[in-house]
Amino acid sequence: MMMKSNLQRFSFFAVLCVGLAASGFAQTKRFDLDASSKLVRLSDPNIAPDGKSIVVVVARANYEENRWENELLLVDVATGAQRALTSGRNDVSQPRWSPNGDRLAFVTNAPTGKESKPQIFVLAMNGGEAKRITNAPNGVQHYAWKPDGSEIAFVTADDSPNKKIGDREIAFEVGNDHFLVNAQVTSSHIWLTSANANANAGTAKRLTSGAWSLPITLPPGSPSSPLSWSPDGKTIAFVKRVSPHYGDSRVSSVQLLDVATGAIRALTGRSERESQPVFSPDGSRVAYWYPRDGQASNINEIHVTNATGGEGRCVTTALDRNVFRSMWMPDGKSFITGGNDGTRVSLWLQPLEGAARKLDLGAINPGGSFWIDASLSNDGALAFTGTEPHRPAELYYLSSPTAKPKRLTDFNGQITALALGKVEKVEWTNDEYKLDGVVTYPPDFAAGRTYPLVLYVHGGPAAASKESFGTLPQLFAARGWVVFEPNYRGSDNLGSKFMRGIYNDAGAGPGRDVMAGIELLKKRGFVDASRMAVTGWSYGGYMTTWMIGHYQIWKAAVAGAAVTDWMDQYNIGDSNVSRAGQFGGSPWTGDFEKAYREQSPITAAPQIKTPTLILSDTGDVRVPITQSFKLYHALRDNNVPVQFIAYPVAGHSPGDPVRQQDVNRRYLEWLEKYLAPAATSQRQ
Repeated sequence: MMMKSNLQRFSFFAVLCVGLAASGFAQTKRFDLDASSKLVRLSDPNIAPDGKSIVVVVARANYEENRWENELLLVDVATGAQRALTSGRNDVSQPRWSPNGDRLAFVTNAPTGKESKPQIFVLAMNGGEAKRITNAPNGVQHYAWKPDGSEIAFVTADDSPNKKIGDREIAFEVGNDHFLVNAQVTSSHIWLTSANANANAGTAKRLTSGAWSLPITLPPGSPSSPLSWSPDGKTIAFVKRVSPHYGDSRVSSVQLLDVATGAIRALTGRSERESQPVFSPDGSRVAYWYPRDGQASNINEIHVTNATGGEGRCVTTALDRNVFRSMWMPDGKSFITGGNDGTRVSLWLQPLEGAARKLDLGAINPGGSFWIDASLSNDGALAFTGTEPHRPAELYYLSSPTAKPKRLTDFNGQITALALGKVEKVEWTNDEYKLDGVVTYPPDFAAGRTYPLVLYVHGGPAAASKESFGTLPQLFAARGWVVFEPNYRGSDNLGSKFMRGIYNDAGAGPGRDVMAGIELLKKRGFVDASRMAVTGWSYGGYMTTWMIGHYQIWKAAVAGAAVTDWMDQYNIGDSNVSRAGQFGGSPWTGDFEKAYREQSPITAAPQIKTPTLILSDTGDVRVPITQSFKLYHALRDNNVPVQFIAYPVAGHSPGDPVRQQDVNRRYLEWLEKYLAPAATSQRQ
């Protein structure tokens, strides 16, 4: 007995030592490209009607086949137990519960004619295979269950009316679109199908038609404005655009469709920039987005009006934040909304009368791109995806708006075990603005030492850098660099005045804000001013090219999808109307062209001396690759070290895992080359 007892003690001690050693090893291992390749993505959580479970989309990278493998996962709220609902379908999205929770609908690609297109499938929760219920030739964009669960309304694009040679149109008329359009842009409309129909039965019924269109979203941006059924199932609230052309996106209004008769009427009578209508639980009201100060602002506010119609009343003015979502509480007297708030993402309970109350989320930042990725249950519980400074995306749950959030998943727990860089909020002032940003330190940061400084400037500009887990900032920090993510004027995290501060001042004012933030960090004594770099994507790419043309302090730069010429951005980008608003009007009218030229980084190209890596997608409709070509030739012809990498894909940034990983690798290699200590640089 004594020998056995000693053996047990020895075994326990050995296991304990191994465990402690493994733990210590994990804490010394840094975040790298290999670790980033194992990140799991979570999105689109939906709470079941009974509130007992949540379905969420879980995505993992498959590098061998270069695709994201999506699955629908059912998570039990009480226990956290998980059950996969789909298998063999790697592109599922938009899970939506039937009103009584007996079925789950989702979208996945399915054979349609010569191609696979997104179609709606319905899965019975008591067992069996998912059943396809649509056969839309041009695919389903989004959909919504009828409140009695008998039918589903969906949005799909019309066929082109043009004559064709084979599969291609002979010719088409170009409207107010981006230059990469290669076919007639057609309208999208609402159809209705039985939730129990067979896709081949031809039961779908068209509900709307015409030259006008429902909106189509080209990411990055909020999801397409969803359909919202009235509780009695008689009416659908939707957004009507004057045309399908993306450049006409501002001419949009909330409409109410009588499902039985097809009659359509405007909700408020306004004709521009209304979006995202949602019926209240009793159907008496509709909440919707409308910009602060009408057409002259990009700041979303939530307005509420009676379902019978009439101009709405803003209920979020006092928040003074660019808010997204209006998820009605069950009593119909308040709703949940959210948005960027300083260096956090906040959620508020907003009553129809009175002040909003911020929910206590601790260190968690709800996820979503220009959106809040969340779901509200019939009893007021909330599910959302979110990140923390040292924890990538997970699924969280609040039993009520007054409860503390509960984390239900641990998909990325292996990342939290690594030695990650500390994330800290910083604040400073410049001109009349109070500004903030985020600093990420190397894991072994020590006072008294100096470190290279890498600026990672966010895009938008209506966005913000936050105290959340960031792949590139942590990759940079793991290389021994301090990372600074400034929120410059134009960011949407500090109120309407701050967001409007970029009007007709696209680069100079924001540039001064960034430089003031750098001076703050330099005064803290840890910045090696001889080794600083500036990087960013989209508007962050614009700021990068602006900074290297106006401040000769950089060792290296990485400009991703960079706006370099505002004239190009207006003429061949996908959102010329909003660009015109930023500068006061079209560059082809009045005297506005001067502002476009002066605020284009390419104008200062002769002053650029910084070695620059340029990255762009060949099929980018948001910031066309022509702008990167201009920058490349300007630097090359002036003997500035430059490399131009193009990704032969559509989109504003690569969406596939292999190319995303390649982007991160190229960031690291370019910066390492120029930020390395002098002795190391000589050896190279």
